[in-house]
Amino acid sequence: MSQPRLLGGRYELDGVIGRGGMAEVYRARDLRLDRMVAVKTLRHDMARDHTFQARFRREAQSAASLNHPSIIAVYDTGEDMVDDVSIPFIVMEYVDGRTLKELLDDDRRLLPERCAEIADGILRALEYSHRSGIVHRDIKPANVMLTRQAEVKVMDFGIARSMDDNQATMTQTSQVIGTAQYLSPEQARGERVDARSDLYSTGCVLYELLTGRPPFTGDSPVSIAYQHVREEPVPPTELDPEIPEWLEDVTLRAMAKDRDERYQSAEEMSQDIQRGIQGMPTSAAAMAAAGATTALDPVDDGRDDGYDDYDDYGYEDERRGNGKKAALWVTLALAVIAAFGVLFWVFNQPPAETAEIPDVKNMSQSEAEQALKKEGFSDITTEEENDDEVEKGDAIRTDPAAGREATPDTKITLYISKGPGSVQVPDVTGMPRSEATAELQNEGFKIGNQQNEPSSSISEGNVTRTSPEGGTSADPGSKVDLWISSGPEKVKVPDLSGMTKDQAESALKDRNLSGSFTEEESDEPEGQVIRQDPASGTEVDPNSTVNVVIAKKKPDEPTDSPSPTDGDGNGGDGNGNEDGGFPPFGDGGNGGNGGGGDQGGEDQGSPWWQYPFRSRE
Repeated sequence: MSQPRLLGGRYELDGVIGRGGMAEVYRARDLRLDRMVAVKTLRHDMARDHTFQARFRREAQSAASLNHPSIIAVYDTGEDMVDDVSIPFIVMEYVDGRTLKELLDDDRRLLPERCAEIADGILRALEYSHRSGIVHRDIKPANVMLTRQAEVKVMDFGIARSMDDNQATMTQTSQVIGTAQYLSPEQARGERVDARSDLYSTGCVLYELLTGRPPFTGDSPVSIAYQHVREEPVPPTELDPEIPEWLEDVTLRAMAKDRDERYQSAEEMSQDIQRGIQGMPTSAAAMAAAGATTALDPVDDGRDDGYDDYDDYGYEDERRGNGKKAALWVTLALAVIAAFGVLFWVFNQPPAETAEIPDVKNMSQSEAEQALKKEGFSDITTEEENDDEVEKGDAIRTDPAAGREATPDTKITLYISKGPGSVQVPDVTGMPRSEATAELQNEGFKIGNQQNEPSSSISEGNVTRTSPEGGTSADPGSKVDLWISSGPEKVKVPDLSGMTKDQAESALKDRNLSGSFTEEESDEPEGQVIRQDPASGTEVDPNSTVNVVIAKKKPDEPTDSPSPTDGDGNGGDGNGNEDGGFPPFGDGGNGGNGGGGDQGGEDQGSPWWQYPFRSRE
């Protein structure tokens, strides 16, 4: 039986749980912390390409910078040598759950309200990533997981695809087909993407959750992408009348062809979904009502269009009919050729010229606007928000973020500081969950996400930290996320049987445990562990002490020696018996004293009256 593959001397691979265009994902065990993790490695056939290697490392670092409850966490990165090829890998949080794709493949239909909640979970992850300047670019059911606790987890943030974005075409293999079903129109046209492209893809995922089918289907990625660019999806309520109209409006607004007509941020779309769930009017419904059109009456050309206009059927009509059929076929052929020509033009347009968005943080508003215009950006809008670090009136950031490439016609949102928020977030660290939530709500905040995390310093059930942190300022009514202590992270006691003291100390130290050693006489080899408490496999708190008993050699057994009362001389007797005669029957000489005893012969034998008498026969 082969040994499990070990990465970085720490991660023991179990089995493949997923494959992608350029990577494979394994379930693995972190031997140091004794926990399950997921390990993503670059495929061996791509690891020889230095371009893929560099991109995988760069984007692994980008993914590691994201720390949010709705995003699968990245714990570690490293490299492993396989056949003299360096294989980079990423160690991630292992999630016990299923992807949305697996649920859809099982034909699992969810309630519309539950579909909205899942979409809201995706948007929370996107809101955080967009603020960090990262666009996912590949939101789809296969990249969204539902845990057993029904929590949403978004995967593959910043993970590269198998081709660079500027080189990827819709004529590649089936790997791109899945992505094409959730592709934004600007991606299909080869333009640069921004945060609103992720919102389009989220709308496609919500559409499929509601209806059980993607918004567009086709025989090839080209045909699917063409529909994203040119065609409107079938309204969800036509496929399932039970879908609420407000949810249809939200879905279709997210899928608007023109990105300026979509939601402009994940936060805006999330707020609209929350309003719809609570029965309040949504902005999407208002936009749909404003954009509604009525059918126009037919144009009256002055003709009487009654039934009498039909002529009697005759030979001339038949010839004329045949001519019409031929003209129809010619028209259809020209239409097909024109469609292919348009399709070729759409997907072979060169990418628009782009410019890098400058970093305007801490500039005054006028300076920031001038810097943006200098780079060619003219569509600039401003919004104000609180910030504890940036001076009031100065620029905080831009959306899209600084450093991103964008076309000159991209809409740039410039965020200007209003100074610190008017409400200070109370410090509830160490408080029980109920007291912490009550304290925050009393100060006017809403309770956001709550999740557990191990802590050795804070009691189980109490708050370990919040976001925003206590003591900082935030807008009234904003959400505060809480992390609750689940107590110290348990560790398993290793099996120390047969180890030496040094080996046992090292094994315990690796598990963040200490040992108390004693010795005991034993037949086992001297210096080896013969007993431990707690037993191996027991889960204990970190820094716990394990009582260990070491075998000690038993002392040698003492040798036999003569009895201290044992005399060695026999009495002489003249004519009598050796024992000096036996009164009153013997008359020999006196019996000799027994000599040689340690007690000086004090024991002269038993008195005569205790001797047995012989028979006189």
